[in-house]
Order: sequence, then structure tokens, then C-alpha cells
Amino acid sequence: MMVKNAAALQRFETEFVRGEPADFGRNLAIVEALAQEAETLGVFRRQDPLEGIETIVRVARAVNRV
Repeated sequence: MMVKNAAALQRFETEFVRGEPADFGRNLAIVEALAQEAETLGVFRRQDPLEGIETIVRVARAVNRV
């Protein structure tokens, strides 16, 4: 399905979010489920928590120099 009126959709989404109160428990359950799925898929599977830290540090240094 293609959205023909993006502004109307944006207004609808904004009003919908305003009408729904935040549910911390539900949001936490969603985050935990997503983390579990990522672990099941092997996204978060690292034996060594510092694995790849050199690359991260090198990128951070390059970004901070700019």
C-alpha cells in the first residue's frame, strides 16, 4: 500500500501517540523480547566483551578530530 497523503498520516500518528499513555512495563517487555531475538540470531554473541574495541577506539578518535 502506498501512502498518498503523508501529511495526513503524520497528523494521525502524532494524535495516536498523544492519545496513548506510556506503558513502561509493556515497553520493557518489548525491549527484552527484541534483545532475546537478537541473541538467538547471534547478533549479541561475543565471547570476549572487548572484542573489536580497537576499531571502535580508532573510529571514535577519527570522528572526534573532525
